[in-house]
Amino acid sequence: MNAVINSKRNTVLSEIGKRWVLLFLLLEVAYFSIIARGFFNLGTVQMVLFYGTEVFLLATAELFVIVTGGIDLSVGYVLGFSTVISSKLMVIFTNMGTPPIGSILISIVITLLIGLIPGLVNGLLVARLRVPPFIATFSMLGVVQGVSELLMQGIPAKNLPPLAGTIGNGHFLYIVRGGGMSFFQRPEVARGVPVIEIIPNVAVFAFVFIIIFAFVLRRTKFGQHVYAIGGNVDAAVRAGINVRRDLVTVYVLSSFFASLAGIIYVLKYITGKADAGAAFLLDAIAAVVIGGASMFGGSGTVWRTILGCLIIAALETGLRMMGTPTFDKYILVGGILIFAVVVERFFPDYRR
Repeated sequence: MNAVINSKRNTVLSEIGKRWVLLFLLLEVAYFSIIARGFFNLGTVQMVLFYGTEVFLLATAELFVIVTGGIDLSVGYVLGFSTVISSKLMVIFTNMGTPPIGSILISIVITLLIGLIPGLVNGLLVARLRVPPFIATFSMLGVVQGVSELLMQGIPAKNLPPLAGTIGNGHFLYIVRGGGMSFFQRPEVARGVPVIEIIPNVAVFAFVFIIIFAFVLRRTKFGQHVYAIGGNVDAAVRAGINVRRDLVTVYVLSSFFASLAGIIYVLKYITGKADAGAAFLLDAIAAVVIGGASMFGGSGTVWRTILGCLIIAALETGLRMMGTPTFDKYILVGGILIFAVVVERFFPDYRR
C-alpha cells in the first residue's frame, strides 16, 4: 500500500516538475493581477510583447548554441552592432534620396548580411580551431563593441526616416469599437472614437522567425544533429554528422537572430546605440535555462524558452507597475535561475 502511495506521489511530483515553468508563470500573473492594479488586461499583454521582443529573439539565438553545449556571449553586442549599422544605412540612403520604404528595406537586408559575420567567425573559431565557446564569443563581444563605438563616435544615430518608427510602434490589427478593422495601418476615425490595438508589429515580425526556427530545431535533420552534438559530440561524429559544419551554422543563426533583434530595436526607438543589447544578455541566457535547456547541451525547446522569456517579461512589467526599482529584477531573476537549477537537479526529465 505504501509503495503505491509513494509511486503516485512521485508521479505527481514528476508531473509538477515537468510543468513548473508554466505553473510559475500562471502564479506570477495571478500575483501581479492582485498586487498591481491594471496588470491583468490587454494593455499589459501588449507591453510584455513590445518590450520583450528583443529578449525573445536573443533567447532563441542563445538556445541553438546552448543545445550544442556552447554559449554565445556576443549576442547582446551583436544586437548593438546591428542597430548602429542599420540606423547609419537608413540615414545614408535617405540622404541619397531613396524613398523611405526603400531605405528601410535595403538597410535591413544589408544589416542582416553583415550581421552574419560575427557568428561565422565565432563558428569557425569554435568548430575549426576548437577555441572554447566562452573565449571565442567573449572576444567577439569586445570586437563588435569596439567597431560599433568607432562607427558611432559617441553620438547616437538620428534623422532616421519617420516611417521606421511608424512601423516599429504600429500594430498588426486595429479594431474600431462599433465596427471596422484594419491591418498594419491605424484607421482614420472621428475624434473620440476608440480604436483597439492588437499585437505590436515587432512581435509579429519576431514570432514569424521564431516559429520557423522552432520547426527547424524540432522537425528537421539539422535540428536532430544539433541535439546529437549537444548530447555527445563523439557519438555524433561516429554517426556521420558533419559536426564542424553544423556548429558553424548554429553560431551563424545565433548572430542572425541577434541582428534581427537589433533591427527591431531601431524600428522601435528610432536610434542606434553600441550598447543597446548589453542589458539583454542576462535575460536571454536566464530564459533559456529557466525554460529547461541544460547548459551541458542536448536538451531545450523554443517554446519552453519563450515561457522563460514571458516569466522574466511579466516580472519586469509587474515590478514596473508596482514602482519597484529596476535593479530588483536582477535579484529576482537570479533567484529564479537558482530555483530552475534545483528543479533540474531533482527532476532531470522535466526538460523533455
